[in-house]
Amino acid sequence: VQLVESGGDSVQAGGSLRLSCVASGFPFSTYCMGWFRQAPGKEREGVAAIDTEGRTNYPNSVKGRFTISKDNAKNTLYLQMNSLKPEDTAMYYCAADSCPPTGPAPLITPAYFFYWGQGTQVTVS
Repeated sequence: VQLVESGGDSVQAGGSLRLSCVASGFPFSTYCMGWFRQAPGKEREGVAAIDTEGRTNYPNSVKGRFTISKDNAKNTLYLQMNSLKPEDTAMYYCAADSCPPTGPAPLITPAYFFYWGQGTQVTVS
């Protein structure tokens, strides 16, 4: 399994970025996916998750600003981030695992996922 994130950058507050995560080594269309972030000195937190039926889950901190999507034909997961704030500054990671039977609620929790990418840095000033 390989997950490779890209798209991180330094932007001004109010700006937008789109992160990408290219997946390989597993049946992408049948796995649940998530985006997580970790700032220095803080715990890793979930920012978006999506299941195989397209159901999504976001924490209140990013709801309405971030959108997760996946392109099964390209084995790629995306995170569109709008109205960025300085507090969004962090290393962003994508993650993959088989889906829970109960729906997307557990997917916002880092402990749920086994497979992780190396991360891409987002800095908002």
